[in-house]
Amino acid sequence: MTLPADPPGQLHHLLDIQSLSREMIVRILDTAASFMSVTERSVKKVPLLRGKTVVNLFFEPSTRTRMTFELAAKRLSADVLNLDVEHSSAKKGETLLDTLRNLESMHMDMLVVRHNESGSADFFARHAAPHVCVLNAGDGRHAHPTQGLLDVFTIRRYKPDLSKLVVTIIGDVMHSRVARSEIEALTKLGVAEVRVVGPRTLIPRDIEAMGVRVLYRLEDALPDSDVVIALRLQRERMQGALLPSEGEYFSHYGLTSKRLALAKPDALVLHPGPINRGVEIASDVADGPRSVILEQVANGIAVRMAVMALALGHAGSKEHLA
Repeated sequence: MTLPADPPGQLHHLLDIQSLSREMIVRILDTAASFMSVTERSVKKVPLLRGKTVVNLFFEPSTRTRMTFELAAKRLSADVLNLDVEHSSAKKGETLLDTLRNLESMHMDMLVVRHNESGSADFFARHAAPHVCVLNAGDGRHAHPTQGLLDVFTIRRYKPDLSKLVVTIIGDVMHSRVARSEIEALTKLGVAEVRVVGPRTLIPRDIEAMGVRVLYRLEDALPDSDVVIALRLQRERMQGALLPSEGEYFSHYGLTSKRLALAKPDALVLHPGPINRGVEIASDVADGPRSVILEQVANGIAVRMAVMALALGHAGSKEHLA
């Protein structure tokens, strides 16, 4: 089954960054910026999706992504259903297709799905009813598009001219769907240089084809960096002994204040979470003045509001803030 392309200038499904045009990425970021004011109101809601039903279907554990998707939908006045997969019929052997058909029978309008298999969001989008929007909240090692968008959104709030930036991504790029989505978003928006650095066992062989510079020592990668993004070591996706130990990893690739001093004085520090303190980042850096890690979480609500509103065709003019 072929997945129909979105009409020009419109968004229906969000499965990855690769399928988005530069113009659509900018539109999502601009719409998210307009939603930031909603969080400052006494009543943090707009009626854009009143009467719409959003289903969160998470087959993997999540805190930030699931909660911010839920908050985003509620702030748009949608009805939200969170399916507890651990206590659902999926644990009894129900197929993904049967799960989808049952959810459609409840007249849902949007499905937010996270799954440990790459391509799962695409599967749901191909088989969903035409009126159902599918948003990928992370599929295997493939993509995490809203995380990539919120990270770029966070960077852009501090450093609007992306064309002059050097962004360095540290760590487990091999298993990181976040890194892939970040790289695609950054390169589409014309960032001057994206660097990836980590152990050779955690850097994909073909990563340079994505337009990034590959380095293997933090001391080589951090100088002149405007933005530093630390990635979590994804032990749950690793097969075999790719690292001697977490302590050894931190000694060579942990983001400490001493190493951060190699970057520009106003360099931002990001991390998609959850943070493993003392493994990929030191506490004084994670909690330090250059860290925007908690802002990433807050910004995720506005970005996910923007994606939901645009996908269901209810954003794009000043009226969407009424």
